[in-house]
Amino acid sequence: MEQNLQLNSTHGDVLPDPSTYRRLIGRLIYLTLTRPDIAFSVQALSQFMATPRQPHLDAAHRLLRYIKQSPGQGILLSFSINTQLHAFCDSDWASCPETRRSVTGYCILLGSSPVSWKSKKQRTPSRSSAEAEYRAMGTICCEVTWLLHLLRDLQLLHP
Repeated sequence: MEQNLQLNSTHGDVLPDPSTYRRLIGRLIYLTLTRPDIAFSVQALSQFMATPRQPHLDAAHRLLRYIKQSPGQGILLSFSINTQLHAFCDSDWASCPETRRSVTGYCILLGSSPVSWKSKKQRTPSRSSAEAEYRAMGTICCEVTWLLHLLRDLQLLHP
């Protein structure tokens, strides 16, 4: 997607057959399992599934062109003894022009391999950028806690 593209639910013509857009976005959601680089774009496009419009379809086609031009992108799972978790998170404050909700994004690495990532709109609007960042940190702390328990159950010792 373009960097400063602002999609909303009122601009552009309504698509005559929304099922094609929905199928495309469903396939892109499935593709995010192996392509964390498109997670934010797919999250942004998936919020217009009810009444997709032409600018939404244009942005999805742009994303498809990006995927076609970068077939080697994906997850590299390296063979490493390092089982240390590294977690990164970020949020933007009130980026949705309609609901004023923030978007949280995070990525968790096991050694140097990504094992968990997400880009999702927060449930409630934040009153400040600090509150949005704290919500993002709370989300990633829950995910890290779950991963630590999973690693312990798999008998991988975490340093």
